Amino acid sequence: MMNDMQSRTRRKVAVLGPIPRDQIVTHAGERFEKYGCVLYTAVALSALLDLDDTIVPISHVRRRDEGPIKEILGSFPNIDTSGITSRADQGDVIELRYIEHNRRVERQTSFMNPILPADVDKVLDADAFVCVPITDYEVGQPTLRHIKENSDATVVLDAHGPTVTLTRSGERYPRVWADRDVWLPYIDILKMNVEEASSTWLGESAEVTADPPRLSTEELRDLAHHCLDRGVGAVCVTLDERGCVAFYRDGSGRVADELVDRIEVEQVVDTTGAGDSFAAGLAYGYLAYRDYVVACQYGNAMGAQRCTGAELNVYLSREETERQILATYGPRS
Repeated sequence: MMNDMQSRTRRKVAVLGPIPRDQIVTHAGERFEKYGCVLYTAVALSALLDLDDTIVPISHVRRRDEGPIKEILGSFPNIDTSGITSRADQGDVIELRYIEHNRRVERQTSFMNPILPADVDKVLDADAFVCVPITDYEVGQPTLRHIKENSDATVVLDAHGPTVTLTRSGERYPRVWADRDVWLPYIDILKMNVEEASSTWLGESAEVTADPPRLSTEELRDLAHHCLDRGVGAVCVTLDERGCVAFYRDGSGRVADELVDRIEVEQVVDTTGAGDSFAAGLAYGYLAYRDYVVACQYGNAMGAQRCTGAELNVYLSREETERQILATYGPRS
């Protein structure tokens, strides 16, 4: 799979969001702690990009965490940790208790200060911004607007952030993304799962129900039409074990949708960070091929790799990932 990124050097990708201290209880009852979110996205991108490319995480952390986080990321030669700061001594601490592989209860005991426009000024020369907030305040619409008004970069946003909120007692709950349309002009690729899609699309009546149903295929298509009409290039919805579906405009301007099957995992060990890893593959695949379906294939690959173990060494090299994609999907016509 030859692409233009193999002949171009010094590409830069900025990754925006928290690096939380995750306290995890697996569905099997195992307990452990580790850093997550942006860390997964950055390391997955490190495996895909060249050594002379640069990944710049932009995150606010607690002072006690800054050293350990930078030590972990410092072992990856193409990751620049200068955007990880602790001036406010605020950072996310999350408790994750898994009920099943893909279902969990979340509680947040500490939170970072939001990423503001001034925090991204030094990386406005990036080729892509991958925004992976996990709570609604972390990467706001003004920051995305600042990026789009001052940069030619592709902006990938994970909808997990604007569709989750934090209560005073620390519980994390889905929220309606009521100001969605204010954000859409500043997003190139919108990534979400089916639960987040339900928080994003309430139909034309915009009526809120106590127990919102999962969107049907037709409702997902309506959501995608709405977003594409307002400037988004593609809407990519992950479907758990079914892979994902990509909505985008084809060469004739019509809205196309394509199901991208999952990549099989022999044994699922830990799904924490699968969505963050998917976002990394999505960004790389689009930068390399300018093809939303191929981007989703890379997203599926990185998400699948993340699930195969609990450590950061689960990500394959770009060459191995390309072989994995070719074996699963065949050549792209």
